[in-house]
Amino acid sequence: MNKPLPHFVDTSPFDVYETERLTPEQERFYMAPQWRLIWWKFRGHVIAVAAAVALIVFYVSILFSEILAPYGRDTKHTEFIYAPPQSVHLFHQGRFIGPFVYGLKYHLDLETLKRNYTPDRGQVQPLRFFCLGEPYRFWGLVEGRFHLVCPARGGELFLLGTDRLGRDMLSRLIYGARISLTVGLIGIFVSFVLGISIGGVAGYFGGWIDAVVQRIIEILKSLPELPLWMALSAALPVSWSPILVYFGITIILGLLDWPGLARAVRSKLLALREEDFCTAARLMGASPKRIIGRHLLPNFMSHLIASATLSIPSMILGETALSFLGLGLRPPVTSWGVLLTEAQNIEAVALYPWLLLPMVPVILTVLAFNFMGDGLRDAADPYS
Repeated sequence: MNKPLPHFVDTSPFDVYETERLTPEQERFYMAPQWRLIWWKFRGHVIAVAAAVALIVFYVSILFSEILAPYGRDTKHTEFIYAPPQSVHLFHQGRFIGPFVYGLKYHLDLETLKRNYTPDRGQVQPLRFFCLGEPYRFWGLVEGRFHLVCPARGGELFLLGTDRLGRDMLSRLIYGARISLTVGLIGIFVSFVLGISIGGVAGYFGGWIDAVVQRIIEILKSLPELPLWMALSAALPVSWSPILVYFGITIILGLLDWPGLARAVRSKLLALREEDFCTAARLMGASPKRIIGRHLLPNFMSHLIASATLSIPSMILGETALSFLGLGLRPPVTSWGVLLTEAQNIEAVALYPWLLLPMVPVILTVLAFNFMGDGLRDAADPYS
């Protein structure tokens, strides 16, 4: 006769929800705030992260323009007008010297009137790093002489060549970044305030207010952008100082960019104002200002930030175009668009092509903003 198998009873407490418990990693994901979810998705976009790092480097550099530039913004070298870019070398006659440049010999071609410069192999000019060089006023406030890189004593250093007045192109590019990069930030702030305010009112109240706002937006969007920019820029008084012209240009760019953002805000608020949380806030006595600012806008703020990063490049290009045409910023203010005015003469460009180099930072900045904006837009999209 077979013996019954022993029966064991587990007396430990039994949790019916044990199988439904989240792992620490799952709990961390589900409990994370929206901004952290966006960051986790954004950092998986390699190109967007690289673009963001490049933009951070660009914007940090404008804080130290005086230190990074080997020369002052308007320092002239009359003996080196239209000097070509110098190459940096490490070895001279098979011997390691470190970073250095060769001196320049000048010769004027009497037939073409072209200034010809040739490297003088007998002049080895080692670069100096973290050195004392040309004096400056840091942000116009503090006297200083410290530079990241300096030419050899009694030598010259033109890594990107010089212009028609013998001014170093690299130094002017570094100083110009301070103006060109901040134009987009100030302009997008103006556009952001107008777009959110006008679009929020139109989307929340609807009715005749929405109809009036939409007609105004349609009229502004139907006007040619570049001629409108030119007309408003030409209306700025000639007697204005460079600082006033700078702020005038940024306000013009912001005033003409808000319609697209306002339309996006309006469409979002039209959908969100019918949600239960919005109705509950209204029944509890919340004012329209509080409902829009506290409950509606935070629900798609990530999308607004992504849209803003995609609008900044258009403002940078707008300032560059206006300054290139002579209707934007004017000397002594230096921006990338102002530098490109040197390239208006086709003969100068044909003989001295390095005058087109200010296009390079414009292209890199616009591409970086577009790549980062695409990454932010994908990261902020809950369905991506």
